[in-house]
This record gives sequence, C-alpha cells and structure tokens, in this order.
Amino acid sequence: MVSTINVWIKVIREVNNTFFSHVVLIVSYVSKLVFIQHLSTQKSQYLQVEVLITVWCAFWKQFVMASKISSIVPKFRESYTVANKDLSKWFPGHMYKGMKQMQQKLKMVDCILEVHDARIPFSGRNPNFYHLLTAVKPHILVLNKVDLADVTSQKQIEQSLKQQGINQIIFTNCKDQKDRGLKKVLPTVTDLVTNSERYNRTESKEFHLMAIGVPNVGKSSLINMLRNLHLKKGKASRVGALAGITRSVLERIKISEDPPIYLLDTPGILAPNIKNVEVGLRLALCATVRDHLIGEDLIADYLLYWLNKHQNFSYVQYLGIEEPSDDIRLVLLKTALNLGKTVKVLSSEGSWVQMPNLQAASSHFIKGFRQGKFGRVLLDNEFL
Repeated sequence: MVSTINVWIKVIREVNNTFFSHVVLIVSYVSKLVFIQHLSTQKSQYLQVEVLITVWCAFWKQFVMASKISSIVPKFRESYTVANKDLSKWFPGHMYKGMKQMQQKLKMVDCILEVHDARIPFSGRNPNFYHLLTAVKPHILVLNKVDLADVTSQKQIEQSLKQQGINQIIFTNCKDQKDRGLKKVLPTVTDLVTNSERYNRTESKEFHLMAIGVPNVGKSSLINMLRNLHLKKGKASRVGALAGITRSVLERIKISEDPPIYLLDTPGILAPNIKNVEVGLRLALCATVRDHLIGEDLIADYLLYWLNKHQNFSYVQYLGIEEPSDDIRLVLLKTALNLGKTVKVLSSEGSWVQMPNLQAASSHFIKGFRQGKFGRVLLDNEFL
C-alpha cells in the first residue's frame, strides 16, 4: 500500500496539467486515509485522529503548491512566424555557374550521388536537381550526418521518399570509416550502373559519378572517405564547416581501382526560391546557408521554438539557465551573462558601456545544436 502511495506522489511531480494533478493528489491522500483506517486496532483512537488531521493539512498544503506551480508552467508558441519572410535569396553567381557546369558534365556521368543532411531528409532538397540531372541518370540519395540525426523512424523516412520516386537511399556518417552506409555506396553504384543503359558510355570500363547537393551536407567529406576506404589515400577535396567551400565543378577524383571509379565534386546549390520560411530556417540551422545572411538571432529563435515544441529542454543545462523559456532575448541575455560575453556599446550619453553580447550567445546556442548537444534530432518529423 505504501509503495502504491509513493508511486502516485511521483506521478504528481511529473504532471503539468492543473486539474489532473489535483485529482491525482486527492486520490493519493484518500489512499493514505484508507491505509490509516486499517492501522492496528491496538493504536489509540486519539492517535488515529491526530494522524488524520496531519495528513489533511499536508494534503491542503501540497494542493495549494500544485496550483501555484501549474500556474507558472511556461506556454510555448504553437507555430512559428517571422516578419521578414524573404529568407531564400541566397543564390550567388557561383551557384548559377555551378549548375551550368554540372549540366555540361552530365554526358560523361554514369550515376549521380545526391548528398543531403539526414536531419532534414525532406526539407530543402533542390527540386531543380531532378528536372535537370537525376531524371536521366541512375540516382542514389545519400542522407549524411546520421550521427546527429534521429533515425528511429528510418523505415518511415525511406517509405516517404520512395513515394517521391527515390528508390536508392543510403544513410551515412562520414566521420566514421567503419560506417556500414559508407561501405554500401560503391556496391550500390556498381549494381545500378551495370544494370542501366549507358548509351554513349557503353564501351567505357570506367564509372563516372557526380556528387550533388545543397551546401555543407558533406559531399567533399563523402568523396574523401570513399577514397580513403577503397584506395587507402588521403583527402582530395577541400572540406569546411561553412557553406560554399566548393565553388566550381572539380576535375574527376579517383575513388576506386577495381572497378575504376571516378567522382566529380560540385558546389552546393540551393533552390533559387524557398517559399516556406521554416524550410529556410531548418537549412540555416544545419549550416547550409551562412549564418550572417539569415541572422544568428533569428536562427537561434527558431531553434528555441523547435526545441520547446518537441519538449526538448536539454538546452536549459547547456546554456546554464534556470528553466525553459520561449523568450529568445531573455534566454540569450542569461546565456551571455553565464558565458561572460560582453560587447562595448556607445551609450546615449556618449560613453562606452559593457553590455551582454547577444550575438555571441546566439552563436553558442546554434553551435550546441550543430555539435549534437541537444541529442539526435529529426527536424522534418511532421512530414512522416
């Protein structure tokens, strides 16, 4: 009986709904009263009455406290809106030039590897790739950075993508040379190319691949890992943490000896127009767009909204704040103070004063997400 009562009390602490928590409190104390009424008959009537009064006083105290606590539970935004919806116009000249170069190289390509971030398997994939490139060549979608992604719904993701006409899907972690997905890439390529019409390349024994995708999803990392895995050779493509490191279609890079396979690295290319604001912000969160073009404060605000919406409050401990909040300015202010980050600002009186550096706090918050400090995530879970 005592263990049952304790379980009820534990449940109370985890319940946020005011009405239900009050009901649970009442039931738990009624259970205590029933237990007391079954005390040994050797107990005096006076002692039982005293215990009853004590229990009811404790009940009333916890009932009042529960009411107060439930009244201060923060309410989070149910949808995300932003005043400036023009987040998509980052299509530099090298992207337009890159797409033209890719089309020109298409005749010598046997298979296309489209690399995308596994945290956003649906958001932000460039629709122009299908119309201009993948519709006419064997195509494999490589969902990279699986070490940062929640892929517990992998089968559902694959099923949804197959409904879009994508039949070859491989999940990879280009930081792990022993990754199973990496080892599946070239066998899948070989099988696809061998069983496809190569037209003008029928007599060629060499296989040519092209790696495509939006910026900073790991195309160059994939090439380097495949090269190291199958040729035991070092890096051939430049790798960076910022979007836009590869800016033109490079010469072919050998990644396998038997069969001889060469791969072309290409610049990351976004769709010229991203109409959905949340899609644009998810791309920014995953660093496919340079932060200053969107605004770190806006990216941080969307991150806070998404984490709160999915009841992921791990950011509280990471940022060193007291409790979850939906106010990004308050969160950044407290974070900046905890980090000791300040910036000199010219006051209205003409003197320089130290103020909390909210931009540094935003960068710290975003960096935590990109390093996986808030656990593995799937930003596109509503598409499943």
